[in-house]
Amino acid sequence: MADVLQKFTSSSPGRALLRRLGVQGPVVLPRHEPGRPEIAGPVLLGGTDAGRLRPALAGILRGAGVPVLRGDGADGPDHGPDPAALVFDATGLCGSAALAELYEFAHPLVRRLPVGGRVVIVGDVPEAAGSAGAATAAHALEGFTRSLGKELGRGGTCQLLRADPGAEQALDSPLRFLLSRRSAYVSGQVVRVGPPVGAHPSPRAGAPQAGRTVAVTGAARGIGAVVAELLARDGAHLLCLDLPARREELERTAARIGGTALAVDVTAADASEMIAAHLRERHGGVDVFVHNAGVTRDRTLARMARAEWDTVLDVNLGAVERITAALLADGPGGPVLRDGGALVCTSSIGGIAGNRGQTNYGAAKAGLIGLVRALAPVVAGRGVRVNAVAPGFIETDMTARMPLMVREAGRRMNSLGQGGLPVDVAEAVRWLAEPANAGVTGQVLRVCGQSLIGA
Repeated sequence: MADVLQKFTSSSPGRALLRRLGVQGPVVLPRHEPGRPEIAGPVLLGGTDAGRLRPALAGILRGAGVPVLRGDGADGPDHGPDPAALVFDATGLCGSAALAELYEFAHPLVRRLPVGGRVVIVGDVPEAAGSAGAATAAHALEGFTRSLGKELGRGGTCQLLRADPGAEQALDSPLRFLLSRRSAYVSGQVVRVGPPVGAHPSPRAGAPQAGRTVAVTGAARGIGAVVAELLARDGAHLLCLDLPARREELERTAARIGGTALAVDVTAADASEMIAAHLRERHGGVDVFVHNAGVTRDRTLARMARAEWDTVLDVNLGAVERITAALLADGPGGPVLRDGGALVCTSSIGGIAGNRGQTNYGAAKAGLIGLVRALAPVVAGRGVRVNAVAPGFIETDMTARMPLMVREAGRRMNSLGQGGLPVDVAEAVRWLAEPANAGVTGQVLRVCGQSLIGA
């Protein structure tokens, strides 16, 4: 359903009214379009005197073809073109006084950012910072990031990359994603980057999934169909899975992207073995498995029937547990999920903040986060990464059926002042599935426009 407020505030009369009222309205977010550069340049790069990552960050930006401005006064705040994004190497900061370096860098620049401007802070991991003062400064960056994300307006976003020792060679993919238009509905997030898990190929433009097999559940329509489309565009062969009742939709989706379809109820007693056997026999295994299937049966706990509890827990969590176990089990030639592969789960802001009437859904989606964090170190030795996305209010058929005031509240209660689109979730899944994104595992990326509740 169209966002009427966004449409009005994007018009000339709407903008004039907002100026008179002195308030900002939701802007149309600049999103990635095939054939256009992913990162709008130039990027102004600054850093602390003690920072260790500025040369690596500059190399990543230049490798992506992005003009780099230096934030050291040579072509900084009062020289050269306005930047489209700011990147600050905050590693090495120690103690509260040192945080003034971040203030001095960002203070004169944030007002010059365009619509959809980006700010990325790169800092140390507090637990590995080496001293109490360094840990203090490293953790302070999180509060700075989340607060600035709520101030930027005009579609601007702010993120924090925490770099473990040895993460230098794995920063490329995370930095590119967070600076790109692909992350339009991601803001105020903290992403930890560690040393590469398994092989670490360089980012490949155009076809990063070429020659790989990807499976997506819940792929007949909605977010799952868009996930499948993006990964097919990246060169993967897609196995699209959904309920037998949606077979016709599923087959149309698969045919549109050149993939294949498997109609299966993921909660069936034999579903996990059937899916694993199909992938082994027809595709020789799988490189990426996206757990996207989900349902809701909303009702307060006092009124919730046991069947409503069981259905939501089984579809959203139980089936994920069983299918994942089948993919990782040893078999002829090894596990179905190949070494160097990836698992991506679809959690929810509801599993982080909770929602009234969703004790079943909140428990299931929070359980997925626990599964991701527990499983990631177990499979890292095989080069397998496990991550999750946690969508907030996304414009789908389900949200279109919400009562008007509930829908409007969902749209506005985030820093970007609007609902996200299915493609926003799909872009996040695409990034987490990317082979070059080898330093990110055990993470939950919130695709919520920086929800004002629980995120």
